[in-house]
Amino acid sequence: MSTYTYSAGPGMLPKEVMQEIQQHLLSFEHEGVSIIETSHRSESFQHVVDALEARLRRLMYIPESYALLWLQGGATLQFSMLPMNLRNRNRFAYIDTGIWSKKALEDARHFGEVNVIHPIIDETGGMSFEPSLAQDVDYLHVTLNNTIEGTRFTNIPDVDVPVIADASSNILAERIDVERFGMIYAGAQKNIGPAGLTVVIIRRDLIQSMELPSYLHYASHVDTLFNTPSTFSMYVAERVLKWVEDQGGVEAMERLNREKSERVYSFLEQSHVFTPLVSGERRSLTNIPFTTGDRDRDRNFQQFAREHGLLELGGHRSVGGLRASLYNAMPLEGAERLVDVMRAFEEETNVSHQNI
Repeated sequence: MSTYTYSAGPGMLPKEVMQEIQQHLLSFEHEGVSIIETSHRSESFQHVVDALEARLRRLMYIPESYALLWLQGGATLQFSMLPMNLRNRNRFAYIDTGIWSKKALEDARHFGEVNVIHPIIDETGGMSFEPSLAQDVDYLHVTLNNTIEGTRFTNIPDVDVPVIADASSNILAERIDVERFGMIYAGAQKNIGPAGLTVVIIRRDLIQSMELPSYLHYASHVDTLFNTPSTFSMYVAERVLKWVEDQGGVEAMERLNREKSERVYSFLEQSHVFTPLVSGERRSLTNIPFTTGDRDRDRNFQQFAREHGLLELGGHRSVGGLRASLYNAMPLEGAERLVDVMRAFEEETNVSHQNI
């Protein structure tokens, strides 16, 4: 029986990539030392860096007018680095769509005034915002996909200030038009690679010369490795990006993610036990929160799922319930197994279910 993990992060890695890593862990590039021991200044590791950047540029259609920075500290560090580096007026606009956007705007308040914008839900359930509220600010921040709440932006209107996107949970999972954004940042641990790596895609003209601590200054990282990076995470990320290219790129990943999420949402819509927590167009393709409506029953299902090889289906500790994260490395079979196990749980608890 295959085991699947539906963790919101760190997420699954492609099995083929992990097998390749296993084969080369002790002798990277046949040099007799592990990738973990390889100097970040070595020629062999520079090949990793070059390939990693080239693959990401191809996959996301990133022009040379954007710099790629490979940082540590997770997306959370960017909650502070962003306002530090992009402030001029010391006024920022943040769209409040959930827990992670709240954390980001609270950190931004250390560096200036924050204009909080609440999203608009249209008649189809799509999520957008009023663009006139993002004026006379240094930038507008949006969390593209909310891992905890299970929502995503379907419409980002044009505004006259740089739009900054936290894309941690949907980068490479669906097409993102990079040139609509001044900066995109993402923790790697969902669709790119293991935890410990963060990518910042920033328009070069936004990088200012400022008096900042050296590591916290974006300019320190442009076209260079400023200090010892997360070398192993970068190596694995390069292999994952190759895997994404081999699968057909982001377009293929989005098609698969839509199919996976639709399988699960379709079951939840007809279930007599489970209920989806989000409806309409704003439903996330990668993070699906749901519940039985009873805390004890939710826990019982988690145990039932573990016994059937399905792990990490608990909701975020701040909201409870249940959640399935279906990132790129989750195969279609993982979504189908989840539906099968939910149906079996219904049948075991003597609840009838209409065949779907």
